[in-house]
Amino acid sequence: MTVAAPSYDLAIVGAGIIGLGHALAASRRGLKTIVIDRDAQANGASIRNFGFITVTGQAAGAMWQRARRARDIWDEIVGPAGIPVVHRGTAILARSNEAMAVAQEFAAGEMGEGCEVLLPASLDDKLPMARRDGVRGFLWSPHELRVEPRTAVPAVAKWLEAAHGVTFLRGAAVTRVAPPQIETSRGPVHASRVVVCPGPDLVTLFPETIAKYRPTLCKLHMLRLAPQGWNLSASVMMDLSFGRYLGFDGCPSVGALRARIARLEPETLANGIHLIVVQSADGSLVVGDSHHYAPTPDPFAPEAVDQLILRHAQEALDRRLSFVGQRYPGFLRYAAAGRARRHGHQRCRHEHRLRPCRGSDCRSLRITARDCECISTTHSFG
Repeated sequence: MTVAAPSYDLAIVGAGIIGLGHALAASRRGLKTIVIDRDAQANGASIRNFGFITVTGQAAGAMWQRARRARDIWDEIVGPAGIPVVHRGTAILARSNEAMAVAQEFAAGEMGEGCEVLLPASLDDKLPMARRDGVRGFLWSPHELRVEPRTAVPAVAKWLEAAHGVTFLRGAAVTRVAPPQIETSRGPVHASRVVVCPGPDLVTLFPETIAKYRPTLCKLHMLRLAPQGWNLSASVMMDLSFGRYLGFDGCPSVGALRARIARLEPETLANGIHLIVVQSADGSLVVGDSHHYAPTPDPFAPEAVDQLILRHAQEALDRRLSFVGQRYPGFLRYAAAGRARRHGHQRCRHEHRLRPCRGSDCRSLRITARDCECISTTHSFG
């Protein structure tokens, strides 16, 4: 007797954070949903990152609005899903007059709502382990939160399954999508609508559609340092982030800051490095990160890049740091093509959510942008 393939309202290919975001949006709409993934567990960019859900520094307009929406959705689900928030807030240290000017201009604008520019004395309260020498002040943002991605992503999947009835089919490679049938290595699945979230796989499904966007891949290097014996109360960045993030583009002083960084730190810019330091619940630090772009980035983590990252971390924190933990080689994500390099580094780093589809009912195969990106950690850029 032939057993009919299971049938769903929506099938999602890919169980990374983008796929899980689609599953949450679909379940809230009452859709019977299945998520299919070739791996037994999350092991890509969704867990090899800071877990930093950020608003401040995101590009003006739709990206900033989506970042705020992402932060709000994470705030809604961390409790029900049992996900600890490790810390809230971000301090961006200004170690030059140019950076301090950018901080003040940003805080005075629309996207600086709720942010403050504080003098170094306030580090005693906000960030006591930060270096004082050379710091002109810092931008304090209360908007960000951080979760531990290694545990948060599996927890979201578990919660979606238990509380929302989402089905997960793992260890199944999807080889063909032709609604209402999806061919997998574990047999067919039936679904009237399909969303494809392929991660860095640009050639297995809908390669012609994906190629139209001319994406490339971005490799990020990050380091995990052993616990340092103190607690970091917020995420830490500094001048390099003011220069890199698109959200600061509207600040009149940002050009002077970028010129200063290009003059003093050419090797840092060549490796796409800006500093983010966060702390995990176990006290270890995640420090990064670099950005290298290629159709197929090499899988190696050069020691020189690691040392540059550590040097910048040492400039921000008044403690001696050494790498005694883990590296994060091969952290891949999309970077859009067709964007010019300005100020010595890539100007577009956000991931394009590709939702290729087939047939005349193309629109019915998509969930609205606000919902489908609702809990994406990729708003952190890195």
